[in-house]
Amino acid sequence: MYRCGYCYMIEIWFIINYFIIKIGLGVAAMEDIAIKPVNQDIWVDFEALFQSKGAPSYCWCATWRMNGKELGAADSVMKKEYMRRLILSGKPVGLLAYSEGTPIAWCSVALRETYRNLGGDAALKNVWSIVCFFIKKEFRGKGLVRRLIEEAKIYARENGAAYLEAFPVDPDSPSYRHMGFVESFNKSGFVYTHMAGTRRHVMIYKL
Repeated sequence: MYRCGYCYMIEIWFIINYFIIKIGLGVAAMEDIAIKPVNQDIWVDFEALFQSKGAPSYCWCATWRMNGKELGAADSVMKKEYMRRLILSGKPVGLLAYSEGTPIAWCSVALRETYRNLGGDAALKNVWSIVCFFIKKEFRGKGLVRRLIEEAKIYARENGAAYLEAFPVDPDSPSYRHMGFVESFNKSGFVYTHMAGTRRHVMIYKL
């Protein structure tokens, strides 16, 4: 069926404007995201996020923090209680991201010594570690991981850290994907140092 050139121009105009609006809304949405350190005052928000659909309520991000004996005996209820006590004690555990007052993402970032040994550079001192991300499905693919990484740098620096380490994997990795992808950390200025196991890349950022 014949279609005039003017019709094609109109269609192209609508397509271009659709993507301009979509990109613009994405940028605006990221600007509206608020990020806060988790503390006693927002335990209920941490709890709400981890109990939301698709969240890792099976581990409560306690897996890397518990020692082997604790972890072997712990179910999800015990892991939740472990994190509740840790947060209420005032120790740093990570960051929550909010959209319109609702928690929508999490980044586990804290002093290295509060985690089990993950295979980082033992020669470095005064190190904080990023070990986990969780972002609600509808907010993925919008640059929120990069935003959380940048906020983690600020948070660690403000708490006296000299280095920030991370353990990302390649996009095709079948495991440890919650630790982030190498590309995100490359773009954020992290430098690869060595492998921890066969999949996790140890990457360092000097604060």
